[in-house]
Amino acid sequence: MLAFLLPASLAQAIENFLVKDIRVEGLQRIAPGTVFNYLPIKVGDSLSELNARAAIAALFKTGFFQDVRLERSGNVLIVHVTERPSVDSIKISGTKEIDEKTLLSSLKELGLAEGLVFNSSLLDKTEQELKRQYFSRGRYAVNIKTTVTPLERNRVGIHIDVAEGEVTKIHGITIVGNRIFKDSELLKTFSLSTSTLFSFYTKNDQYSKQQLAADLESLRNFYQNQGYLDFTIDSTQVSITPDKQDIYVTVNLTEGRKYTVTDVKLGGKLIFPEMELRKLISVKTGDVFSRQEITDSSKRINDRFGNDGYAFANVNAVPEINRENGTVAFTFFIDPGQRVYVRRVNFSGNLSTNDEVLRREMRQMEGAWFSTSKVQRSRVRLQRLGFFEDVNIETPPVTGSPDQVDINVSVKERLVNNFMFGVGYSDADGALINASMNFKNFLGTGKEVALSADNSSVNRHINLSYIDPYYTADGISRSISLYSTRTDTSAADTAAYIANTDGLGVGFGMPISEDHSLNFGLAYEKIDLFVPVTGSKVASDFVAENGAVSNVFKTTFGWARDTLDSPIFPNSGTQQRASAEVTLPGGDLEYFRLSYSASAYFPLTKSFTYKLKASLDYGDGYGDTLTLPFYKYFYAGGSNSVRGYRSRSLGPTDIGGPDPTLTIGGDRRVLVNTELLFPFPGMADNKAMRLSAFVDGGMVYGTGQDIDLGEMRYAAGAAFNWFSPIGPLSISYALPLNDQTGDRTESVQFTLGQSFR
Repeated sequence: MLAFLLPASLAQAIENFLVKDIRVEGLQRIAPGTVFNYLPIKVGDSLSELNARAAIAALFKTGFFQDVRLERSGNVLIVHVTERPSVDSIKISGTKEIDEKTLLSSLKELGLAEGLVFNSSLLDKTEQELKRQYFSRGRYAVNIKTTVTPLERNRVGIHIDVAEGEVTKIHGITIVGNRIFKDSELLKTFSLSTSTLFSFYTKNDQYSKQQLAADLESLRNFYQNQGYLDFTIDSTQVSITPDKQDIYVTVNLTEGRKYTVTDVKLGGKLIFPEMELRKLISVKTGDVFSRQEITDSSKRINDRFGNDGYAFANVNAVPEINRENGTVAFTFFIDPGQRVYVRRVNFSGNLSTNDEVLRREMRQMEGAWFSTSKVQRSRVRLQRLGFFEDVNIETPPVTGSPDQVDINVSVKERLVNNFMFGVGYSDADGALINASMNFKNFLGTGKEVALSADNSSVNRHINLSYIDPYYTADGISRSISLYSTRTDTSAADTAAYIANTDGLGVGFGMPISEDHSLNFGLAYEKIDLFVPVTGSKVASDFVAENGAVSNVFKTTFGWARDTLDSPIFPNSGTQQRASAEVTLPGGDLEYFRLSYSASAYFPLTKSFTYKLKASLDYGDGYGDTLTLPFYKYFYAGGSNSVRGYRSRSLGPTDIGGPDPTLTIGGDRRVLVNTELLFPFPGMADNKAMRLSAFVDGGMVYGTGQDIDLGEMRYAAGAAFNWFSPIGPLSISYALPLNDQTGDRTESVQFTLGQSFR
């Protein structure tokens, strides 16, 4: 029996022979077929020194074996192997900053996971990968120790002990070479900084190589937007103290001189009139050079071409620099490429939503010329459906057809259809029991069917509703509702009365444009009022004059303009709404209510959004009804109007009633709100929750009162909003800023199952 080994000193002894059989020895877990599959020698082949070396190398290359030997027994080739052990378990201890599941996932990508073949060469890579993850979080003092324990049946257990250490903080950032701008002004362009009061939240004092690169680019943009075309960052030094507690960053730069634009020209294939394209260029002769203005101008030109089918247009602003005079001229060279049209619009990820629901929201049509603005508008409309957590659109070219592209729309659905029985809470109604079947996307059709019953100490409400957003093909919607409500205000700390309302209504919505819509509705209501002996004087007087039972037909009119980018947590856009509720003449009661609200969202950074909102409400009687019915009054105070004050606690009181301190509401209301919105710490990508710092203001005014803005109440605080699996949840903490004697304040307010404000 002769052994064939890889070293050349033994390989010289190999004699050629014809392989009539192959036998594999030493296998424990690996099937013989796996060896035969990788072995380049087959029965009937002639074994030589060359293919023996190739066979051994091929089996080693699989990574399955620690040792491979070839032996000959007559004309039988015997393959002796020693398998590498398999990984039985991987345990990680000492991790707090990064959860174990995330670390195990990253190790699996390296090839180290339970059940896989153990390769000791991966241990160093494992430690380096773990250190990389901790370094990215500012923990440069991390220490990792790996222990491998042999187990029975050729297995090993791996234990990784992590000592995370303290977070390394930035102790200083030094800028060298700046003469025009002060250090303090330049450091404002950095996200990284030394420790500040809010560093525990922003973590801006934790060094990150990626963030430093982004900050250096921000610094370059700052200089080049001020005209310093030749600005350069010469070098960057990052040093860490021996105890790995502090980091020092030094940036060396050369400012160069300021440049002025002497000429702006257009070149290439223009296609559109030159004057039209020039209007898209904001850079003018005599302006100080600005990189941002050049970039924005190029984008506007590119979008103009994209809107007419030139999906792959390229706009390149080429400078002609005169360093002696400090001037620069730009030529915007345009390569429109080939005009393309859309072959197909494809959808993916809509597991429960019909393609038709998505397709009718698309403004980019199949067979039409590609349009950048229509694609962007399509994405916004899909987001505003409320059915999806995320919407992404890609526009790949069609292989072999340079004049065609596909629109690939991928969505991630959120749970919108639900059966629910639970307990909710609002500061207005207290604890409430809710049972509902709510199909916001009924059978994937986009139609809404809902049956709900809410019961609290203040309100009992039963509602059956149906909404078809596309009652007609051109987007006119129709809604039908049947409802019954009982309100007992004695439990709401307001003047007491009981109102029972039963109604049936139908409504229609009509889109005027992409952002504007109108709605119209008609409803019948029967109202039955009861005022106890100890109840509201305002309510008693109204019942005495108008009776306890009323039958009315009322119409509703509405107008809306909505450019918000999301229906739940917007970051940009505006929303305006105007509505009117008017009873038809000849009914038991004749009144009207008018409302207007406007809100705007301004993205400040990728994470922070500023919000402004104001609303005005007014109501009155007409004909034989002298005043607005008291049960239609407006209220202020509470989580949906002015936080920091108890629900419905602001405004006129029930003068002459059993308790003249209880509020009764009013026929006019003014509300204002401003908020700074930002993500929950450590969860910047979570689109289901958000924090805010706010200031609320508002007041209600009664019949005969002047609207005195000096009487408005204000409060400031912070709020947490979460679109939880059981419904919208909101918690706020507010402190009144100008409360007066007799005002009822409430710092902490909580709602569950109520829409966000």
